Amino acid sequence: MEASIQSIALATVLAVLTTWAWRVVNWVWLRPKRLERLLRQQGLSGKPYTFLFGDLKENSRLLTEANSKPISVSGDIKPRLLPFLHQSSQTYGKDSFMWIGPTPRVRITNPEQLKEIFSKINDYPRPGSNPLVKLLADGLASHEGEKWARHRKIINPAFHMEKLKLMLPAFYSSCTEMVGRWEKLVSVDRSCEIDAWVDLQNLTREVISRTAFGSSFEEGKRIFELQGEQAQLTLIALQSVYIPGWRFVPTKMNRRMKSIDKEVRALLMDIIRRREKVIREGEAAGDDLLGLLLESNMKENVGMSLHDVIEECKLFYFAGQETTSVLLVWTMVLLSVHSNWQARAREEVLQIFGSGKPDPDGLSHLKIVTMILNEVLRLYPPVTELGRKVPTETKLGKLTIPPGVQLSMPTLLIHHDQELWGEDAEEFKPERFAEGVSKATKNQVSFFPFGWGPRICIGQNFALIEAKMALAMILQQFTFELSPSYAHAPSNVITLQPRYGVQVILRKAN
Repeated sequence: MEASIQSIALATVLAVLTTWAWRVVNWVWLRPKRLERLLRQQGLSGKPYTFLFGDLKENSRLLTEANSKPISVSGDIKPRLLPFLHQSSQTYGKDSFMWIGPTPRVRITNPEQLKEIFSKINDYPRPGSNPLVKLLADGLASHEGEKWARHRKIINPAFHMEKLKLMLPAFYSSCTEMVGRWEKLVSVDRSCEIDAWVDLQNLTREVISRTAFGSSFEEGKRIFELQGEQAQLTLIALQSVYIPGWRFVPTKMNRRMKSIDKEVRALLMDIIRRREKVIREGEAAGDDLLGLLLESNMKENVGMSLHDVIEECKLFYFAGQETTSVLLVWTMVLLSVHSNWQARAREEVLQIFGSGKPDPDGLSHLKIVTMILNEVLRLYPPVTELGRKVPTETKLGKLTIPPGVQLSMPTLLIHHDQELWGEDAEEFKPERFAEGVSKATKNQVSFFPFGWGPRICIGQNFALIEAKMALAMILQQFTFELSPSYAHAPSNVITLQPRYGVQVILRKAN
């Protein structure tokens, strides 16, 4: 009897081990080779699959090499930011794929296919991310299906244009403080050198603190510091193969990421609890994003949990300031180089506002400034690549995509594509947007700095209004040019940032 039980136990263990061994072999070898064969049969090209790591090691090597030194301000940024994709497209053409570990990722650049992917959000969901990546923010941007639709409905009212207009005083107050600091620096010698990246980060952080939570920058300062560190660690996690269960291994990086998450959640919970308390006591929810979010959430039969609210706040904090700060800093770089466009923008601002306070109606009439911002977003999109996954076999144009494949929509490469934008695609030419985005893109999906379709970034108008306000107030008071000490080194840190800051020489405008 005892021998029989031992035999059954041994057989069970062997069966489990065999099953797991089969799953591992299938994951790291059999499945990737099968998917590779299916992709090649459809005319797609790419490097042959290499065990477990795929193209990640080569991608990492090329990134390290590309980021080892600055480039010319007029240089091509594609080989620096997406070196493997750039090299692969030159070798294999646009219809190609690469390996993210054992998962093939097909590059999609055709506007019609892009339109289909962006439109059919249920057929092409966002790829499931490394669980460690979700520690940065697990809000609206990462949800799918019913949860995404419910959260979008709850959050949407906070971003209506009428609500955003109520936030303009907060935009103005923060911009006034930064411009005031710059005026003091300039007043001594009529010019001074500043790191615009540091100041613009502080500006957008203060704006998001005031508009999202009604608090000052100081209250949110610790959260921003922690989220910045979390973004750096997230980037490292994204560049490596994630092994299931790895997040539970107590490595130094895993422990730090979880510690940051715990502290950020505690800080945000304190802000949320205090706000909920005053609302329950009968006070108005407030016109800031958190107040509007809590107010909208309370109207729903099935609202968001406290965990969900915290995650949305983390996303507000990170995305709300990152997008605008990178847009503004690259705008200052490009207007420093193209002084004629800086002069044209200043002339327009002074014609509409004089030296007065920018107002909503005036901001909506800034045609040249809008053209400039669109061209900056084309050349320096905040996020250089978007991804989707294919859960079931799906027809995409002439392609039949098997399940398990990921799709890459390389925003940077598409925004710089000469076939879509002309031979001057690498040049700064805001005039291409003189008659709006539709005319510039010939009604194709070739410009999507904030995404496109139903999942377009909910904070797009927030970011653009803030950027217009800040740029208008800077142009009212100053002229600026790049300092000789500036080193042009665009780098991906989740968003597209200047690695060594942006040193500019400010002068008081006449």
